[in-house]
Amino acid sequence: MNFKTGLAASSAAFIAFTAAPAFAQEAEPVPAIANEATAAQDGPGDPFADTVYDDNWVSIGVGVGYGASYDGSDDYRVFPLPLIQGQLGPVGLDPRPAGLALDFIKPAKRGEVDFDLGVVVTLNRNRAKLSEIDDPVVELAGELDTAIEVGPTVGVSMPGLLNPFDSLSFTIDTKWDVAGAHDGMTVSPGVTYFTPLSRAAIASLAVSAEYGDDDHNAYYFGVNGAQALASGLPTYVANGGINKVSANLLLGYDLDGDATNGGLALVAIGGYSRLVGDAKNTPYTSIRGDADQWLIGAGIGYTF
Repeated sequence: MNFKTGLAASSAAFIAFTAAPAFAQEAEPVPAIANEATAAQDGPGDPFADTVYDDNWVSIGVGVGYGASYDGSDDYRVFPLPLIQGQLGPVGLDPRPAGLALDFIKPAKRGEVDFDLGVVVTLNRNRAKLSEIDDPVVELAGELDTAIEVGPTVGVSMPGLLNPFDSLSFTIDTKWDVAGAHDGMTVSPGVTYFTPLSRAAIASLAVSAEYGDDDHNAYYFGVNGAQALASGLPTYVANGGINKVSANLLLGYDLDGDATNGGLALVAIGGYSRLVGDAKNTPYTSIRGDADQWLIGAGIGYTF
Protein backbone atom coordinates (compact mmCIF):
# COMPACT_ATOMS: atom_id res chain seq x y z
CA MET A 1 0.00 0.00 0.00
CA ASN A 2 1.13 3.54 -0.75
CA PHE A 3 1.74 5.70 2.34
CA LYS A 4 -0.97 7.96 0.98
CA THR A 5 -3.41 6.71 3.64
CA GLY A 6 -6.58 7.67 5.42
CA LEU A 7 -4.79 10.27 7.51
CA ALA A 8 -4.65 12.55 4.50
CA ALA A 9 -8.12 11.44 3.51
CA SER A 10 -9.36 12.66 6.86
CA SER A 11 -7.36 15.85 6.42
CA ALA A 12 -8.93 16.47 3.06
CA ALA A 13 -12.45 16.20 4.27
CA PHE A 14 -12.05 18.66 7.12
CA ILE A 15 -11.39 21.44 4.64
CA ALA A 16 -14.03 20.26 2.20
CA PHE A 17 -17.32 20.00 4.06
CA THR A 18 -17.72 23.38 5.66
CA ALA A 19 -20.80 25.44 6.42
CA ALA A 20 -18.97 28.76 6.09
CA PRO A 21 -19.56 30.19 2.58
CA ALA A 22 -16.19 31.89 2.10
CA PHE A 23 -14.20 28.98 3.52
CA ALA A 24 -16.17 26.57 1.38
CA GLN A 25 -15.33 28.46 -1.75
CA GLU A 26 -11.62 28.81 -1.00
CA ALA A 27 -10.50 25.56 0.54
CA GLU A 28 -9.25 22.87 -1.80
CA PRO A 29 -9.43 19.12 -1.13
CA VAL A 30 -6.31 17.02 -0.70
CA PRO A 31 -6.20 13.88 -2.87
CA ALA A 32 -7.45 10.81 -1.02
CA ILE A 33 -4.25 8.99 -0.26
CA ALA A 34 -5.98 5.65 -0.04
CA ASN A 35 -7.00 5.75 -3.72
CA GLU A 36 -3.74 4.35 -5.01
CA ALA A 37 -3.57 1.88 -2.15
CA THR A 38 -6.93 0.23 -2.58
CA ALA A 39 -5.77 -2.00 -5.40
CA ALA A 40 -2.11 -2.10 -4.42
CA GLN A 41 0.11 -5.08 -5.15
CA ASP A 42 2.25 -5.47 -2.05
CA GLY A 43 5.44 -7.47 -2.22
CA PRO A 44 7.13 -9.47 0.56
CA GLY A 45 8.18 -7.28 3.44
CA ASP A 46 6.22 -4.29 2.18
CA PRO A 47 5.87 -1.98 5.22
CA PHE A 48 2.47 -0.80 3.97
CA ALA A 49 0.85 -4.19 3.30
CA ASP A 50 -2.44 -5.26 4.92
CA THR A 51 -3.86 -1.87 5.78
CA VAL A 52 -7.35 -0.60 6.56
CA TYR A 53 -7.46 0.93 3.07
CA ASP A 54 -7.10 -2.30 1.09
CA ASP A 55 -10.91 -2.70 0.84
CA ASN A 56 -13.91 -0.57 1.76
CA TRP A 57 -13.15 2.23 4.21
CA VAL A 58 -14.73 5.41 5.55
CA SER A 59 -13.36 8.48 7.37
CA ILE A 60 -15.63 10.53 9.63
CA GLY A 61 -14.89 13.36 12.00
CA VAL A 62 -15.43 16.94 13.10
CA GLY A 63 -13.41 20.13 13.33
CA VAL A 64 -13.64 23.92 13.53
CA GLY A 65 -12.53 26.63 11.12
CA TYR A 66 -12.04 30.39 11.18
CA GLY A 67 -12.43 32.33 7.96
CA ALA A 68 -14.14 35.19 6.14
CA SER A 69 -17.91 35.20 6.46
CA TYR A 70 -18.36 35.50 2.67
CA ASP A 71 -16.19 36.06 -0.41
CA GLY A 72 -14.59 39.49 -0.08
CA SER A 73 -15.54 40.03 3.56
CA ASP A 74 -13.11 41.42 6.13
CA ASP A 75 -15.25 39.98 8.96
CA TYR A 76 -14.26 36.51 10.20
CA ARG A 77 -16.33 33.77 11.80
CA VAL A 78 -15.86 30.43 13.57
CA PHE A 79 -17.76 27.53 11.98
CA PRO A 80 -18.01 23.72 12.21
CA LEU A 81 -16.23 21.35 9.81
CA PRO A 82 -17.91 17.94 9.49
CA LEU A 83 -16.08 15.13 7.70
CA ILE A 84 -16.80 12.19 5.41
CA GLN A 85 -14.72 10.40 2.78
CA GLY A 86 -14.11 6.82 1.70
CA GLN A 87 -14.20 4.00 -0.83
CA LEU A 88 -17.35 1.89 -1.05
CA GLY A 89 -17.00 -0.85 -3.64
CA PRO A 90 -16.24 0.70 -7.03
CA VAL A 91 -17.26 4.21 -5.98
CA GLY A 92 -14.89 6.65 -4.33
CA LEU A 93 -16.26 9.38 -2.06
CA ASP A 94 -13.99 12.40 -2.44
CA PRO A 95 -14.43 15.66 -0.50
CA ARG A 96 -15.07 19.00 -2.14
CA PRO A 97 -15.59 22.45 -0.63
CA ALA A 98 -19.14 22.28 0.78
CA GLY A 99 -19.88 19.14 -1.19
CA LEU A 100 -18.88 15.72 -2.46
CA ALA A 101 -17.51 14.09 -5.60
CA LEU A 102 -18.22 10.53 -6.69
CA ASP A 103 -15.32 8.90 -8.53
CA PHE A 104 -16.33 6.00 -10.79
CA ILE A 105 -12.84 4.90 -11.88
CA LYS A 106 -11.23 2.08 -9.91
CA PRO A 107 -8.20 3.27 -7.90
CA ALA A 108 -4.85 2.60 -9.51
CA LYS A 109 -2.27 0.18 -8.14
CA ARG A 110 0.59 1.55 -6.12
CA GLY A 111 3.18 3.32 -8.25
CA GLU A 112 0.81 3.78 -11.20
CA VAL A 113 -0.78 6.96 -12.53
CA ASP A 114 -4.28 7.30 -11.08
CA PHE A 115 -7.20 8.80 -13.02
CA ASP A 116 -10.44 10.24 -11.64
CA LEU A 117 -13.73 10.70 -13.47
CA GLY A 118 -17.03 11.36 -11.82
CA VAL A 119 -19.69 13.80 -10.68
CA VAL A 120 -19.34 16.62 -8.17
CA VAL A 121 -22.14 18.31 -6.19
CA THR A 122 -21.60 21.37 -4.00
CA LEU A 123 -23.66 23.98 -2.15
CA ASN A 124 -22.78 27.64 -2.67
CA ARG A 125 -24.10 29.61 0.32
CA ASN A 126 -22.10 32.76 -0.30
CA ARG A 127 -24.09 35.59 1.41
CA ALA A 128 -27.08 33.23 1.63
CA LYS A 129 -27.85 33.94 5.29
CA LEU A 130 -28.28 37.44 6.72
CA SER A 131 -27.13 36.31 10.17
CA GLU A 132 -23.73 35.41 8.67
CA ILE A 133 -23.26 38.78 6.91
CA ASP A 134 -21.54 40.80 9.62
CA ASP A 135 -21.16 43.98 7.54
CA PRO A 136 -24.30 46.11 8.11
CA VAL A 137 -24.06 47.79 4.68
CA VAL A 138 -23.69 44.50 2.77
CA GLU A 139 -26.53 43.10 4.88
CA LEU A 140 -28.80 45.87 3.57
CA ALA A 141 -28.11 44.65 0.02
CA GLY A 142 -29.97 41.47 0.99
CA GLU A 143 -29.21 37.79 1.18
CA LEU A 144 -28.70 35.59 -1.88
CA ASP A 145 -30.23 32.22 -2.71
CA THR A 146 -28.35 28.98 -2.11
CA ALA A 147 -26.98 27.53 -5.34
CA ILE A 148 -26.75 23.77 -5.92
CA GLU A 149 -23.86 23.27 -8.33
CA VAL A 150 -23.49 20.00 -10.25
CA GLY A 151 -21.13 18.84 -12.97
CA PRO A 152 -18.28 16.57 -14.06
CA THR A 153 -14.92 16.26 -12.36
CA VAL A 154 -11.75 14.88 -13.91
CA GLY A 155 -8.30 14.39 -12.43
CA VAL A 156 -4.96 12.64 -12.60
CA SER A 157 -2.42 11.84 -9.89
CA MET A 158 1.22 11.01 -10.57
CA PRO A 159 3.03 9.19 -7.74
CA GLY A 160 6.68 8.89 -6.77
CA LEU A 161 8.08 12.26 -7.81
CA LEU A 162 10.59 12.96 -5.02
CA ASN A 163 10.09 9.85 -2.87
CA PRO A 164 8.23 6.53 -3.22
CA PHE A 165 5.12 7.81 -1.44
CA ASP A 166 4.50 11.38 -2.64
CA SER A 167 2.22 12.50 -5.47
CA LEU A 168 1.31 15.44 -7.68
CA SER A 169 -2.37 15.70 -8.57
CA PHE A 170 -4.36 17.81 -11.03
CA THR A 171 -8.14 18.23 -10.88
CA ILE A 172 -10.76 20.24 -12.75
CA ASP A 173 -14.35 20.62 -11.54
CA THR A 174 -16.89 22.16 -13.93
CA LYS A 175 -20.26 22.93 -12.35
CA TRP A 176 -23.60 24.52 -13.24
CA ASP A 177 -26.20 25.88 -10.85
CA VAL A 178 -29.34 23.70 -11.01
CA ALA A 179 -31.27 25.47 -8.24
CA GLY A 180 -31.96 28.73 -10.10
CA ALA A 181 -29.79 30.93 -7.88
CA HIS A 182 -27.06 32.33 -10.13
CA ASP A 183 -27.88 30.06 -13.15
CA GLY A 184 -24.21 30.19 -14.11
CA MET A 185 -21.12 28.03 -14.42
CA THR A 186 -17.81 27.77 -12.57
CA VAL A 187 -14.56 26.03 -13.49
CA SER A 188 -12.13 25.22 -10.67
CA PRO A 189 -8.68 23.83 -11.58
CA GLY A 190 -6.32 22.74 -8.82
CA VAL A 191 -2.85 21.29 -8.28
CA THR A 192 -1.88 19.46 -5.08
CA TYR A 193 1.45 18.09 -3.89
CA PHE A 194 1.26 15.46 -1.12
CA THR A 195 4.12 13.88 0.81
CA PRO A 196 4.49 11.91 4.04
CA LEU A 197 6.77 13.33 6.71
CA SER A 198 6.90 10.05 8.63
CA ARG A 199 4.77 6.94 9.00
CA ALA A 200 2.38 9.02 11.11
CA ALA A 201 2.57 12.53 9.65
CA ILE A 202 1.69 14.04 6.26
CA ALA A 203 1.86 17.42 4.55
CA SER A 204 -0.01 18.69 1.52
CA LEU A 205 0.13 21.94 -0.44
CA ALA A 206 -2.77 22.81 -2.76
CA VAL A 207 -2.92 25.69 -5.26
CA SER A 208 -6.17 26.46 -7.08
CA ALA A 209 -8.24 29.05 -8.92
CA GLU A 210 -11.89 29.73 -9.66
CA TYR A 211 -13.43 30.99 -12.90
CA GLY A 212 -17.04 32.19 -12.99
CA ASP A 213 -19.08 33.01 -16.08
CA ASP A 214 -21.11 36.21 -16.55
CA ASP A 215 -24.19 34.90 -14.72
CA HIS A 216 -22.22 33.63 -11.73
CA ASN A 217 -20.12 36.77 -11.31
CA ALA A 218 -23.01 39.17 -11.84
CA TYR A 219 -24.96 37.40 -9.07
CA TYR A 220 -22.21 37.35 -6.44
CA PHE A 221 -20.14 40.43 -7.31
CA GLY A 222 -22.48 42.77 -9.16
CA VAL A 223 -24.48 45.51 -7.44
CA ASN A 224 -27.83 46.06 -9.16
CA GLY A 225 -30.09 49.08 -8.80
CA ALA A 226 -32.20 47.65 -5.99
CA GLN A 227 -29.12 46.58 -4.01
CA ALA A 228 -27.50 49.99 -4.52
CA LEU A 229 -30.64 51.80 -3.37
CA ALA A 230 -30.96 49.63 -0.26
CA SER A 231 -27.29 49.69 0.77
CA GLY A 232 -25.96 53.00 -0.54
CA LEU A 233 -23.23 51.21 -2.49
CA PRO A 234 -22.60 52.26 -6.11
CA THR A 235 -23.98 50.05 -8.87
CA TYR A 236 -21.45 47.68 -10.38
CA VAL A 237 -21.51 45.34 -13.38
CA ALA A 238 -19.45 42.18 -12.86
CA ASN A 239 -18.41 40.14 -15.89
CA GLY A 240 -17.11 36.61 -16.25
CA GLY A 241 -13.50 35.83 -15.42
CA ILE A 242 -11.14 34.44 -12.79
CA ASN A 243 -12.36 35.36 -9.30
CA LYS A 244 -9.66 34.07 -6.99
CA VAL A 245 -6.41 32.19 -6.61
CA SER A 246 -5.75 30.19 -3.45
CA ALA A 247 -3.05 28.26 -1.62
CA ASN A 248 -3.64 25.93 1.35
CA LEU A 249 -1.15 24.03 3.50
CA LEU A 250 -2.39 21.01 5.42
CA LEU A 251 -0.64 18.97 8.12
CA GLY A 252 -1.91 15.74 9.64
CA TYR A 253 -0.80 13.33 12.37
CA ASP A 254 -2.06 9.85 13.25
CA LEU A 255 -2.47 9.52 17.01
CA ASP A 256 -1.16 5.96 17.32
CA GLY A 257 1.85 6.72 15.12
CA ASP A 258 0.73 4.50 12.22
CA ALA A 259 -1.44 6.06 9.54
CA THR A 260 -1.88 2.74 7.72
CA ASN A 261 -4.17 1.17 10.33
CA GLY A 262 -6.83 3.89 10.43
CA GLY A 263 -8.04 5.10 13.80
CA LEU A 264 -7.81 8.64 15.13
CA ALA A 265 -5.91 11.44 13.39
CA LEU A 266 -5.43 15.16 13.99
CA VAL A 267 -5.32 17.70 11.18
CA ALA A 268 -4.58 21.42 10.85
CA ILE A 269 -4.86 23.73 7.85
CA GLY A 270 -3.81 27.27 6.99
CA GLY A 271 -4.76 29.02 3.78
CA TYR A 272 -4.73 32.25 1.81
CA SER A 273 -6.86 33.41 -1.13
CA ARG A 274 -6.58 36.56 -3.20
CA LEU A 275 -9.67 37.85 -4.96
CA VAL A 276 -8.91 39.16 -8.44
CA GLY A 277 -10.74 40.80 -11.32
CA ASP A 278 -14.33 41.86 -10.72
CA ALA A 279 -14.42 39.89 -7.45
CA LYS A 280 -11.75 42.27 -6.16
CA ASN A 281 -13.16 45.45 -7.73
CA THR A 282 -16.78 45.00 -6.65
CA PRO A 283 -17.90 47.47 -3.95
CA TYR A 284 -18.59 44.49 -1.69
CA THR A 285 -14.83 43.90 -1.60
CA SER A 286 -13.13 47.17 -2.55
CA ILE A 287 -15.28 49.43 -0.33
CA ARG A 288 -16.66 47.18 2.41
CA GLY A 289 -14.26 44.23 2.49
CA ASP A 290 -10.80 42.95 1.63
CA ALA A 291 -9.38 41.06 -1.34
CA ASP A 292 -7.04 39.14 0.99
CA GLN A 293 -8.80 36.16 2.56
CA TRP A 294 -7.26 34.01 5.31
CA LEU A 295 -8.35 30.78 6.95
CA ILE A 296 -7.27 28.36 9.65
CA GLY A 297 -8.84 25.10 10.78
CA ALA A 298 -8.25 22.04 12.95
CA GLY A 299 -10.06 18.82 13.74
CA ILE A 300 -10.02 15.14 14.58
CA GLY A 301 -11.20 12.21 12.48
CA TYR A 302 -11.57 8.45 12.69
CA THR A 303 -10.97 6.02 9.82
CA PHE A 304 -12.31 2.47 9.76
